[in-house]
Order: sequence, then structure tokens, then C-alpha cells
Amino acid sequence: MRKNNIFFIDPPYTAGGKKAGRRLYTHSQIDHDVLFSLAEQIQGDFLMTYDNTPEVYALAREHGFDTHIVLMKNTHHAEMTELLIGRDLEWARE
Repeated sequence: MRKNNIFFIDPPYTAGGKKAGRRLYTHSQIDHDVLFSLAEQIQGDFLMTYDNTPEVYALAREHGFDTHIVLMKNTHHAEMTELLIGRDLEWARE
């Protein structure tokens, strides 16, 4: 992988017992800790999106990633938050 590659990672939201990913995707079972370990190995930059849960936040901190909470609306227009994860999300705070 080249350092000038940028990855967008949007896994099924199943961490912390969430069910949306299981309901929406045929292949929703993933090892979230392994995914975070793989993201650590990316030489370029990445942006990962996840449910804003304590379990995901802990994984991000454990792997040394920056986090930022953003507001979003689901398909039923209910407001909720989502967690952005990356190496440096200062741009998201501006």
C-alpha cells in the first residue's frame, strides 16, 4: 500500500451488541478488534465510521486513533450520533 492512499472504512454496525448491521447485511459478523488492528497497519490515511458506543470508543482509544462525534439522521429521520475514527481528525473540528 502506498502512503498517499486514503481508505474509507464503513463496517456493519454490530459492535457492542448493535443489531442494525445484522439486519441490513448478509455478511455482518466481523471481529472489530481485528479490523482496528488492520487499520493500524494502513500506511496512508483512513476515515472509519461507526456507531457511537462505549465499546467502539474504547477500541479507538486502545489502538491510538482520534475520534469525533457527528450528528446524523437515520432512515426514519431520527437524530442520532455517529463516531468518526481516524489518525487525526482535526479537520472535522473546524
